[in-house]
Amino acid sequence: MSGIARAARGGVLIKGGVHLENLGVLTAIAFDKTGTLTVGKPKVTDVVAISGDEAQLLTLAAAVESRSAHPLAQAVVTEAKGRGLSWGEAGEVEAVTGKGVRATFDGKKIAIGNAKLFDGESIPQAVQQHAERLQTEGKTIMLIQADGQFLGVLALADTPREAVKQALERLHQLGISKTIMLTGDNERVGRAIADAVGLDEVKAGLLPEDKVKAMEELGQRYGQVAMVGDGVNDAPAMARATVGIAMGGAGTDVALETADVALMADDLSKLPFAVALSRASRRIIRQNLYVSLGVVALLIPATLFGWAGIGVAVLVHEGSTLVVVINALRLLAYKE
Repeated sequence: MSGIARAARGGVLIKGGVHLENLGVLTAIAFDKTGTLTVGKPKVTDVVAISGDEAQLLTLAAAVESRSAHPLAQAVVTEAKGRGLSWGEAGEVEAVTGKGVRATFDGKKIAIGNAKLFDGESIPQAVQQHAERLQTEGKTIMLIQADGQFLGVLALADTPREAVKQALERLHQLGISKTIMLTGDNERVGRAIADAVGLDEVKAGLLPEDKVKAMEELGQRYGQVAMVGDGVNDAPAMARATVGIAMGGAGTDVALETADVALMADDLSKLPFAVALSRASRRIIRQNLYVSLGVVALLIPATLFGWAGIGVAVLVHEGSTLVVVINALRLLAYKE
């Protein structure tokens, strides 16, 4: 209770004692990328029109993406509004998890998403070249297709959260042997962010079900593994982890409900604090067990063999209880 109370004062919500203890035995931590390692506010950096002009391409994309709450979709809408563009409402929108979106607009069938959305289709060489160039720069790309014809590519970039690099360094100092990124983005984008913040490993191109399988594999390799995420897509992987950790402010309701721990200020620097607090809590729990069991082990034979009267034994026992309580309350003043 002291550990959970101290965590709450530090901006970390822990939903039970078992989760507080599990934080202290972690050997690896997996992170979602968008909204967790990055600020979750990507911006459109490139508009490449293969057919038509940039304004037409961006207007078409904004009309469809305006029906979605995904950060990438909202970035497209924001860019279009910033350029003074306007559009009508798209209809029959279908979200394809981890791939993109399909819709009808202006009498055309529109598809916007990553390369997985167009599996089995022939992507023109010009589109592939632009996509590969932009991905090499660490950007997320959206391919745009209308009635089977590829119109162009949008590129978006997100920036790492300020405290991520320092937080990961501190986690390694605390004994976390591996930090892993699980992302639906492509390998190049994931690796660019991972190199910038100091992650050990990247697993890219993952759908939500792939993240669950990745967590199972990481659990077999490293034993106790946490998952840090903020979105609906992260919830199944968080449920599979030893400890599921949600970004409290930016996290979806589903992620917060699934998580065992929530970082209420969306501050990853609180994660090393929570891990260190957990380890301090486990140390104090062990100390208290040694004290309480040790006193009992001494008092039973002392009373049986007449070395101490029953009154003295009761006083010593109650005194040891006070020692245990006071020792536990030290956690309220814990500083990393």
